[in-house]
Amino acid sequence: MLIAAPRLSLVQIRALGTIGALAVAAGGSFAGSLPVGGPQLVALRTRLIGDHVDPAVVCVYLGLTLLVVAWWRLGRLLTNPEAGVTRHALLVTLVSWSAPLVLCPPLFSRDVYSYLAQGAMVRAGIDIYSHGPATLGGPLAAEVPAIWQDTPAPYGPVFVLYATAIAHVVGTNTVLGVFAMRAVALLGVAGLAVCLPWLARRCGASPKKALWLGVLNPLVLTHLVAGAHNDAVMLALLVAGLALVTTGRRVVGVTLIAMAALVKVPAVVGLLFVIPLWAAHAATRATAHSATRATAHSAARDASPSAARATVRWREVHAGLGTAAVAAGATVVLTAAAGTGFGWVHALGTPASPSNWSITSALARITARFLDLVGVGVAADVLELWRWVGLCVAVVAAVACWWQRERLGPVRALGLALGAIVLLGPALRPWYLLWAVVLLAVTSLSPRLLWAIAASCGVLAMVVLPNGFAPEYSDIGHAVLGVAMAIGALLIASALADREDWPLHQAEPLPQAAGTAAYRPAQAVRAYQAYPR
Repeated sequence: MLIAAPRLSLVQIRALGTIGALAVAAGGSFAGSLPVGGPQLVALRTRLIGDHVDPAVVCVYLGLTLLVVAWWRLGRLLTNPEAGVTRHALLVTLVSWSAPLVLCPPLFSRDVYSYLAQGAMVRAGIDIYSHGPATLGGPLAAEVPAIWQDTPAPYGPVFVLYATAIAHVVGTNTVLGVFAMRAVALLGVAGLAVCLPWLARRCGASPKKALWLGVLNPLVLTHLVAGAHNDAVMLALLVAGLALVTTGRRVVGVTLIAMAALVKVPAVVGLLFVIPLWAAHAATRATAHSATRATAHSAARDASPSAARATVRWREVHAGLGTAAVAAGATVVLTAAAGTGFGWVHALGTPASPSNWSITSALARITARFLDLVGVGVAADVLELWRWVGLCVAVVAAVACWWQRERLGPVRALGLALGAIVLLGPALRPWYLLWAVVLLAVTSLSPRLLWAIAASCGVLAMVVLPNGFAPEYSDIGHAVLGVAMAIGALLIASALADREDWPLHQAEPLPQAAGTAAYRPAQAVRAYQAYPR
């Protein structure tokens, strides 16, 4: 009823989402990932609501529910051609929903503090690929959760470059550092807003639906904007690179994709799937060239199916060599610019936390419990075994996507491959799903698949507490209360809107012609009753 209820205009949907974002920001200001070393913020929180953040958690989940419902209703509105929703209107909605989240503390994760600590470590001359934030010490390291204090950085040289630049500018000022990291993430989101419609048009999909699913997505708002995750930079570089390659700017495009992989390594898969895009553009140029200089020999050669297949394979080999050369050159140059050496390659094996969310970790815990029950003493090795199984299956799935690239299309195949890596990898976070969703957003999805993806994003936007820590039973209760309050408010508003005397339900008056009296129903009724019969 809440999702399918009629009569909400774009302005009303935008207002509903903005109210939700304001509620998330207000509650997050007290229940979010606040700096432990910020006495002013702690004092303000204590003075206003004491040491109890329960009302703030309720407020966050009330706002999240409103935001998710508004986003879903916006998607439904896009399916109506008569609604006339423009790309500009979607961008205005993005700004309206993002603005409250820009000014609040980090939400749903404390990763941004790790970013700041790692930038400060490079500035201090500490090898971030051999040491964790505990080696740095001081106020920035104090903000990093204990579980990551001794963990080396798993990020590449491009991340190091901008994290170090921020450290040089803000020093050890945590608040300024958070806003600087968020500004970089906002640049990434803005890049997605520009490049996704562009790539969607190249892929034959709807640019507006791409904006809705890939940028206005609640996971983007809550984790890339409010959480300031570096995934925003990775995804923006990846999408921009793919868009440039499809338009023939192959060297620049591959360079950007390599830069994306030098933020977070999963983007390296994009280099494999950019090869058919490179080859396809080369084939288009070759066809245009041969059309002007056709010969009998070339016509006979092109008529042979085996020769045509060989030509396609040769173009892909040529594109692969070109992609490898450009990516290798960009990697060497950017690694040298970062000044941290190639230690980041070794850091790719940085172990994930045993408490990480993932399908393989869940299977490992179930297997270990079963083995403990039967008295087999190998439970300690089960987690590593399942992680290797998951990685092997993910590689097989990625290879299958590559093999079906012509049927699926390179961009969709890449999205599916990254989705397999996310689901079967050693660590799973809600915002990791965006690696696949953003790319699938630019392809022509069936309505059933589109709404299944949207429903998954809406649910995953609700599963992390605003402070980023594991929930307790009381936290779950407060979250459920917030959701219930939002649903109750929406139900009441829907019931009021069904009443004939509800102002928002009344139709707007028709335009009045110049020089004519306004039509008033009440006067017409009285005139009819007074007319002699």
